[in-house]
Amino acid sequence: MMKKLLFIAIIAMVSMVAKADSGDISAGVQFNYGSKHTLMGLGAHMLIEPVNRFRVAPEFLYYFKNNHWEGYNVNLNFHYIISLHSSSNFYPVLGFSYANYKYEGLKGEDHFGANIGVGYEYLINRQFRFYIEQKFQALSKSWNQSVTTLGLRYTF
Repeated sequence: MMKKLLFIAIIAMVSMVAKADSGDISAGVQFNYGSKHTLMGLGAHMLIEPVNRFRVAPEFLYYFKNNHWEGYNVNLNFHYIISLHSSSNFYPVLGFSYANYKYEGLKGEDHFGANIGVGYEYLINRQFRFYIEQKFQALSKSWNQSVTTLGLRYTF
């Protein structure tokens, strides 16, 4: 039930922000590394800039099975863009996280928490951006981890 409510809340937030007539909308794919159980995975996200320099970034991460563990995260992050020069930006990351991790053969555990970190993006051209992020996830039940992300974004 909580998963459905979180999913509905994220969709509603994305819809409201996307309706705003300001800024860029981007979508990206990413490679992730979660430190808790040395899990690697893939993810996707969307970036919506409702006002200049401020972005809303819902994302989904899936972690492949490793050492009998696998999982996924649904995050709603916020970025404040600081231009370093015409082809690169730095941004702090702050957000909310829902995670579900399971050990082989057992039911998954739900974890709720917060994300805090930093990101850097390099503008390859007008549409494509390479980015790297480093986040700390403080999750319930002492399920904290560091998440490293490398990805590519396309701006519409």
